[in-house]
Amino acid sequence: MYDYKFYKEAEKDLDKLNNNVKILFAKKLSQIVKNPEIGKDLGNKNNLNLAELKKVYFDNKRYRIVYEVKEKEIIIHIVTIGKRDNMEVYKQASKRYRSVDK
Repeated sequence: MYDYKFYKEAEKDLDKLNNNVKILFAKKLSQIVKNPEIGKDLGNKNNLNLAELKKVYFDNKRYRIVYEVKEKEIIIHIVTIGKRDNMEVYKQASKRYRSVDK
């Protein structure tokens, strides 16, 4: 089983969700930490290089969790949580992921 941590901005994403959506997020996160490979590889989305990130849906595909699997640390790093509207969740993931020192 993997551990997990959040980008600071992803914690803010989570805080903005209503309680019902937070519960659904927690259920999906528990699935991810047991098997991080359930997520689909993102690759290149609308010219956003997200090749090392994965995504999973929750709340009937209304929300996405974008995350990175760090095998050496055995950790799931939550990059962003949000809706796909206008590719916003992926734009945020790209911006956040590129800005963090690896």
